[in-house]
Amino acid sequence: MSRIGKLPIQIPAGVEVKCENNVVTVKGPKGTLTQKVNEKMGISVDNGVLTVSRPNDEKQYRAMHGLYRALINNMVLGVTSGFTANLELVGVGYRAQADNPSQLTINIGFSHPVIVKAPANVTFATPNPNSIVISGIDKQVVGEIAAEIRAIRKPEPYHGKGIRYKGNKEGLMRAKDEVVRHKEGKAGKK
Repeated sequence: MSRIGKLPIQIPAGVEVKCENNVVTVKGPKGTLTQKVNEKMGISVDNGVLTVSRPNDEKQYRAMHGLYRALINNMVLGVTSGFTANLELVGVGYRAQADNPSQLTINIGFSHPVIVKAPANVTFATPNPNSIVISGIDKQVVGEIAAEIRAIRKPEPYHGKGIRYKGNKEGLMRAKDEVVRHKEGKAGKK
């Protein structure tokens, strides 16, 4: 059995899970998420516990067993507590400002400010000018937006300037800070 796939998912109070026509719908206090699953995979909800089962021990079904269990668990966590990703800007004059929860303006050393718009169910916050907090209910979307913002200016190895991941206290997306390995400059320059 898959070690991840065989674990049951506890459904907290206030969360409603439905499985109809190979689509799992999870509704909670923060919103609603849906996920299409393979028709061969079995999903059952009994007394507030959701379990995922597979038809046989073929390699593809063993892989899907853990995958769908993890995706559904992330949906349950997302509609109850949500996910956050923290980024920090390192560099002189680098700053970010959340104009409203759905738009972010970043000054990162280009001749123009970079404007990032948030997709549905994702919000931006800037507790201080050098940090960005991305919040949402879908773990995949929050992680993708964080990666897109980081790709605007990745940390460079000589001075460490750029946008890097900052660790979360809750550990929902990333537990530790991103470590940037510094390179030594030119050999003649000491």
